[in-house]
Amino acid sequence: MSTPETPSEATPAKPADNTAKPADKDVTPTAVAPQPTTAKSPAESAEPAEPAAPSAIAKTAEVIGKTVRRVPFTTAVLVVILVLGVVTGTLWDSIEHKSWFADIAYGYPALTDGKWWTPLSGMAFGLHPLRYLSLILLTAIFIGWSEWLLGTARVAFVAIVGQLVGILGAIAFIAIFLPTSWHWVDHLADVRDVGMTTAVVASVAAATACLRSPWRLRARAVLLAYVSISFLFEGTLSDVSHLIAVVVMLTIGEKFFSRGETGVMPRTRQEIRMISFLGLVLIAVVNIAVALFPGDGPFGPTDSNDDLSWGSLVTMLIVLLIADQLRRGRRWAWWITVVYGVLYVALVIVVLVAIMTSSYVGQGAVTVGTGLLWIVELILLFNGRYAFTVPFNSRKVMAGKGGSDPSSQVRTLLQEHGGSTMSWMITWENNRYAFTSAGDGVIGYQRPAGTLVALADPVCAPDKLAETVREFTDLAENSGRIPFWFSVSEATAAVARDMGWRTLQIAEDTIIDLPTLAFKGKPWQDIRSAMNRAKKEGITFRMTTLKDEPFAVLAQVRAISEEWVGDKDLPEMGFTLGSVEEALDPEVRVALAIDESGSIHGVLSWLPVFGPAGGDGESTMRGWTLDVMRRRDDGFRPCIEFLIASSALAFKAEGAQILSLSGAPLAHADNDSEDAEAMDRLLDTLGAAMEPFYGFRSLHAFKMKFQPRYEPVYMCFRDEGDLPRIGIALTRAYLPNATPGQMLRLATSRD
Repeated sequence: MSTPETPSEATPAKPADNTAKPADKDVTPTAVAPQPTTAKSPAESAEPAEPAAPSAIAKTAEVIGKTVRRVPFTTAVLVVILVLGVVTGTLWDSIEHKSWFADIAYGYPALTDGKWWTPLSGMAFGLHPLRYLSLILLTAIFIGWSEWLLGTARVAFVAIVGQLVGILGAIAFIAIFLPTSWHWVDHLADVRDVGMTTAVVASVAAATACLRSPWRLRARAVLLAYVSISFLFEGTLSDVSHLIAVVVMLTIGEKFFSRGETGVMPRTRQEIRMISFLGLVLIAVVNIAVALFPGDGPFGPTDSNDDLSWGSLVTMLIVLLIADQLRRGRRWAWWITVVYGVLYVALVIVVLVAIMTSSYVGQGAVTVGTGLLWIVELILLFNGRYAFTVPFNSRKVMAGKGGSDPSSQVRTLLQEHGGSTMSWMITWENNRYAFTSAGDGVIGYQRPAGTLVALADPVCAPDKLAETVREFTDLAENSGRIPFWFSVSEATAAVARDMGWRTLQIAEDTIIDLPTLAFKGKPWQDIRSAMNRAKKEGITFRMTTLKDEPFAVLAQVRAISEEWVGDKDLPEMGFTLGSVEEALDPEVRVALAIDESGSIHGVLSWLPVFGPAGGDGESTMRGWTLDVMRRRDDGFRPCIEFLIASSALAFKAEGAQILSLSGAPLAHADNDSEDAEAMDRLLDTLGAAMEPFYGFRSLHAFKMKFQPRYEPVYMCFRDEGDLPRIGIALTRAYLPNATPGQMLRLATSRD
């Protein structure tokens, strides 16, 4: 590879995939007129000293200061807890040893003694030093997070009211059931406690209303699972107050704090599958936990006099066999789970009858508690049964409607409906096709790593776009795979947003408008220099169809390509990046730079961009998209600039409207969206790893020479939970033939 002629050039050190290294600028020395000088005093000539960089301590203090200003209520609560703990000595000694413990601790005995202030006075203390530590951490993390979402006034209201509702509700519960001689209630009636964990869970419950789907449902499911299981299998006073506070504050939060979303049920098949999967895993974990760590809950002791009960082992076995298949929406997994759950609930009914009519205790706590969890699981499975329709052989779902020659039908639909600047890429060999039910639209996709990645916009009539996007989503979810869209325009991204999906700008399509193109003015100086230099050195431009060229030309093109590929430690990329094989398509145009001896110095391939067919049914050629871009290392240096400029003029003369230089993959403009942060990090990491091999970001900078306008290119995905799998899928899509060793070098590479 040649080196830049001047350090100021923005020429890539290595070319992007399927591209040649852009040529260096012509450098012409310019005379600089001598400037008069005037003597200056040392004071005048001294440059101002740069301010010293802030120290790590100063940076930490600044972050802490910003956080404190953002969450003043949480900060005040933590200060009160710490100060009272130090002053009273309860920070290092159990509060139960203090003579005044009964005066500040809350519980049924406190209220019957007339100590009405105790639900509030007991908030700022921990029962013993370890509880103090957990109280401080829970307050800092969860009340702080809740204040961040709700605001100071709201979180103060929710925390205090939630504490009162939970504690007073638990005391009322005890008062109601105390006459029944329920052993567990008799025990609770003697308990005194301190702490503000009820305020913590109440705050979290209310704050979940501010989350968007699917995280609001997931957070609520985790919270409800925690308080329910604690109540069923431990049943302490705080567990009762937690359950009451969470139920009340979920209702209040949903009514007053929701931001555009309402409801608590799963909205999509994906969420139904995920919550059902988590519920089944939770039941298995509970069975193991209560056997290993026995307690004494509302339904009696959970100790079965054995390390693991038979029910625990059977449940765990079922989870190992079918839980993951339930997550994938398999119909057979749903049937097995439902049948087992119904049998278990039937057993619960029998046990409950035995408990009510006799002195039977046995394993009632485990059976009844787990049975109640099964009832919730079954309700979810029955109501969401439409989400579990994936057959045993999901490949049948993927059968398209393209007949014996789907590729031909795809090309026909492209010429009829047009497409985006990247739509022609779906005709490439590695793609599969999902035709709409009416056969008047198609989506090109690949299926790496358990995903279905749709490439480019759907090819369909504009008024069928939303319907086509939803149909493909149904196809993906009915096959048990993760769907996402890659390299789509704003139109498709808007449909995805309406469906509640996330959209992230991953690139900028660089568009040259041909009708107004004129290489005039200073911004085009480099391009004019390349064209003038080509004329002087006898380099000519030829637009052709590579398939129709003689063997000698094709051999030279292949040699240039193979030389470029051989210079890399990774194989030639695919997915949105074509090769010489794709350039052989008779619909693809190829630009060649040839010298007087017939030697080829560079090659570009241009993919067709169709517009909607006219009233006569004839397809219209809207423009062309740059794909393969390579040059000979020892050839004409500004070859790529010359070829792009010459191609632009040739296509303009033919009446084309646009020329797309495409978007450099994994090289995109800054995105300030909070939603995009996680995927930005993933793409930046992958792009940084590939930069030494393919030069994506350098290529993006090179295209700016042609003064293009930019159109955003998006990726659309259901939610952040899909991102790990999407990252793997994109890597495999771009590098389908990479070996494990090559992938390791990619992962450990740096700019």
